[in-house]
Amino acid sequence: MPKVEIVSSENGPNLVMVDGKVSMALCRCGQSSKKPMCDGSHHRVGFKAPGAKLVVLD
Repeated sequence: MPKVEIVSSENGPNLVMVDGKVSMALCRCGQSSKKPMCDGSHHRVGFKAPGAKLVVLD
């Protein structure tokens, strides 16, 4: 079974990691035009939030 982690990047999106590689980036700032996917809008709007490991699924 692959190792899946969901990590909030500092000032950026939630990253879904599968076996240590980014599988997708999910919007956390609420400004993406491609929700739920991140389109980089967090840079434009100056989104600030701490990073954290949210979930580890084995």
